[in-house]
Amino acid sequence: MPKITADPTIQTVITTFEVTPGTCDDLLEELRLACNEFVSKQPGFIGAAMHVNDARTRVANYTQWESREDFQTMLRSKAMRQYHMKFNDLAKSFEPVLYEVVTATD
Repeated sequence: MPKITADPTIQTVITTFEVTPGTCDDLLEELRLACNEFVSKQPGFIGAAMHVNDARTRVANYTQWESREDFQTMLRSKAMRQYHMKFNDLAKSFEPVLYEVVTATD
């Protein structure tokens, strides 16, 4: 299993989705499909995790990539644009933000 490390060469992306409790499970399923069928097979992909809050109104998707360019290439692909249309139908809003891990604890 990939391990979170404070490595400045790795690109971390956290995407947060605002959803309703009624669309939360549907979005999670679409995210699983996107990750299993497409994202995880892209060059530079390291790992992913999905998180949901207790109220089922927020979903966070955490991914790591070998480089910013690998992430951006995947994001701009035709296949990912198709997944984004599905995400738009299920979420009130979503935003991917690129981060650098500055500290990590085992």
